[in-house]
Parts: sequence; structure tokens; C-alpha cells
Amino acid sequence: MSEKTHKGSCFCGAVELSVSGEPVVMGYCHCSSCRLWSASPVTEFTLWSPGAVQVTKGEDNIETYNKTPNSYRKWCKTCGGHLFTDHKPMELIDVYAAVIPDLSFEPAMHVFYGESVLPIKDGLPKFKDLPQEAGGSGEQLPE
Repeated sequence: MSEKTHKGSCFCGAVELSVSGEPVVMGYCHCSSCRLWSASPVTEFTLWSPGAVQVTKGEDNIETYNKTPNSYRKWCKTCGGHLFTDHKPMELIDVYAAVIPDLSFEPAMHVFYGESVLPIKDGLPKFKDLPQEAGGSGEQLPE
């Protein structure tokens, strides 16, 4: 049986990508960096192993910005559409859920909920920062 492949693109379609298999984890991020980058009060993440993510078109049209060594944010130079963030120290790539329209988004947690500006009551774990296995405190906050 072959792995499921999902295809996505930037806003204008100049950059296309695919992800294969299953994400390591999916959830919501409330950190101020993601909020500023996305101009949204909360973002949806899908974390993949680097080998699962392939740029299939327009690689030369991708620009990168890294405010910190933890996150290399990628976007299309033509339309400005956000694509993914390479979290090099964690060896994971966050492909924004909206970029993969046919992926069934099934969040498992909220991260950086201590920075939240939009409380969400959905019964999922709310981590103050990150789970311990991801290098955080593992502290959970109430809804």
C-alpha cells in the first residue's frame, strides 16, 4: 500500500508542494511570532519530517526569513503566500494547514497558549509553551 500524498500551493500557484504519509502532529499555535507572521490571532500547524515534504514546482520562487535560528519561514516571492516553516533544530517542517486543502486537519493540542489572545474552548490540551518532548516546560493551562 502506498503512502497518501497531499498537494498544495501558494496563493498564486507559482509554488507547489506535496507532503507524503502522515504528519507528526497537528495543532494550533498562539505564539506572538506566528501571530505577527500570519496576521491572525492563532495559526494551524501540521508538522512533518523533512523527507515527507517536497517542493514540486517553483523552488526558485521561494524566499526565506528567519528571525530566530528555530524558524526559517518560507513564502512565494510572486504573491507573498506563506508556504511552510522549517524548524531546523526540531528537524520538522510546519506546512501551514491552509496550504494543504485536502488534508483532514485533526488538531491534537494548542502550543504557546500562555501567549493566547483568542481563548478557544475545545477540550484539547493547552500548553503554556511546548510539550516537554518538544523542548518546552510541558505545563498545561486551563481553558
